[in-house]
Amino acid sequence: MSRVGKKPVSIPSGVTANVDGQTVKVKGPKGALQIVLHGDVKATMDKGSIQVDPCNETKRARAMWGTYRALVANLMTGVTTGFEQRLEISGVGYRAAVQGKNLQLALGYSHDIVYPIPEGIAIVTPKPTEIVITGIDKQRVGQVAAEIRDYRPPEPYKAKGIKHAGEYIFRKEGKKK
Repeated sequence: MSRVGKKPVSIPSGVTANVDGQTVKVKGPKGALQIVLHGDVKATMDKGSIQVDPCNETKRARAMWGTYRALVANLMTGVTTGFEQRLEISGVGYRAAVQGKNLQLALGYSHDIVYPIPEGIAIVTPKPTEIVITGIDKQRVGQVAAEIRDYRPPEPYKAKGIKHAGEYIFRKEGKKK
């Protein structure tokens, strides 16, 4: 049995939620999101909460139960507080800057990388070596952070590159004389 799926998702104040068949729609102060549930789970709305239940007792239905309960909870968090990812840049001459609707990255290549900022995502650079990505959709925020990190992942010798804040880089020892 899913321990995550058993817990109902509470609807915070200022948020309106609607369950229409397999679609869950949520609207809050930061925006509106929706998700279409998998066929093995169903959602019901009680007073002030949404309960996700499996449709049958198969192993796949139990797996989808907890997954979709967590996705519905992420919708609630997204429309109330939003999500944030921080990236850190380390390396001599490596820097980032936001120019209009583009993120300009200087990462040691012969050219600067111009990353167009997607709709619904906000990127700020408080320092030239720090990138803060915010948005209401957790999946899109994580995807944008992963795409930016892929331009120059940290290498194991000097840890130069773009890494997530708090990420541990396994360091290797260099050549010996």
